[in-house]
Amino acid sequence: MSIPDPARRICYLSGTRADFGLMLSTLHTIRRHPRLALSVLVTGMHLSERYGMTVNEIRQQGFDIAAEVPVDTQQSSQAAMARNLGVMLGGFVTALERLRPDLLLLLGDRGEMLAGAIAAIHLGIPVAHIHGGERSGTVDEPVRHAVSKLSHLHLVSTYDARDRLVRMGEHGRNVHVTGAPGLDGLVELASVPRETLCRQVGFDPQRPVALFVYHPVLNEVASAGADTFAAAQAALEAGCQVVALMPNSDAGNEAVRAALRLCESPARFVLETHLPRPVFVSWMACADVLAGNSSSGIIEAASFGTPVVNIGSRQHMRERNANVLDVGTDPAALQVAFQRALARGRLPAVNLYGDGCTAARIADHLAAADLSMALMAKCNAY
Repeated sequence: MSIPDPARRICYLSGTRADFGLMLSTLHTIRRHPRLALSVLVTGMHLSERYGMTVNEIRQQGFDIAAEVPVDTQQSSQAAMARNLGVMLGGFVTALERLRPDLLLLLGDRGEMLAGAIAAIHLGIPVAHIHGGERSGTVDEPVRHAVSKLSHLHLVSTYDARDRLVRMGEHGRNVHVTGAPGLDGLVELASVPRETLCRQVGFDPQRPVALFVYHPVLNEVASAGADTFAAAQAALEAGCQVVALMPNSDAGNEAVRAALRLCESPARFVLETHLPRPVFVSWMACADVLAGNSSSGIIEAASFGTPVVNIGSRQHMRERNANVLDVGTDPAALQVAFQRALARGRLPAVNLYGDGCTAARIADHLAAADLSMALMAKCNAY
């Protein structure tokens, strides 16, 4: 009688509400896969009351939290971000040395993913990276590419991203186009009607609504507050009722927060520390425009045809869907962009980032990947 192979142990590293929300469907699929076992390593904003203590959402979903690595999210300078990399690196080494997963799973371009990749590769743990190969400008792009070069298995969202990784020297046999995980179940998740959402915050559902998500850009910290205020004011001057989400913990977030608070007004400009994923997605689906510099505007909003005013450099050079209008931070240009977005209205729901069937592909690749020493012996393909 043959003995079945033990489940391959996958550890997913999560640092923000954003990455966890994007990965939720995929994490459930991994957990249900007969040849995979899942645990979650939690750090960053998840462990901060200021950012909604979203580790509780991970628990509510029933996932096994294998370890928590807290960092100081109160200090928001560029130096503090760099120092937190060192804190996370030490914590991840300790956690991964104890857990010894068969593979560490990472998403995107944030510092915690870079620290996780460095820890894993030094411990001989293979790394799988989702959303590698994309261009985005600012500091995010080199961090994303650094994570890719430290990774062994690549699960990318588009064929352009795959081609870029191959040109960067990654072996084509280890780069798989799966689509973007955040699209899985997205339309079904948008279950709260516009009238209900508007009633909850005192909005008139017959008037235009903007969902506003604006994060600081590391190399533009000095202008973060002024840029945020200009963008928020442009939304208001375009006649929008605005529901705005507080920014992430990156350097410059205090200035962004202060600018948003200056705009806050009952039933006109509503601020939220955190929105549960179904509520956030429902706002995205029903809003007349999504504004700011979040990747949700670039990747997810097209699945609803929601017009997007993408502001500034944070998503520079990323592949665009037809619903995205790019604009700088000049107040006059912002006003024109909002007017254009509202005038053009909702577009066909066509999304180049995938078909909403990514989770099963990722899980199957994780289960089937050859994790032998040959994979670990990384070198450029040319």
